[in-house]
Amino acid sequence: MSDYLVIIEPSDTGFGAWSPDLGVYATGETREATVAQIREAIAFHIEGLRQAGDAVPAPAVDTVLVAA
Repeated sequence: MSDYLVIIEPSDTGFGAWSPDLGVYATGETREATVAQIREAIAFHIEGLRQAGDAVPAPAVDTVLVAA
């Protein structure tokens, strides 16, 4: 199992989340709901790739926190 970066951002109606490595998006009313939705979306996407015989991309995005 791989760990993929997920970016979570607040919105006017809750939160949005996306995984740059996979191009998967999810939304939710709370941060917790959004995390649950993106986990489900990633699992669904990876299963679909496997069923189609496509390669599952390895995590490639790197992050760094920069103090300003």
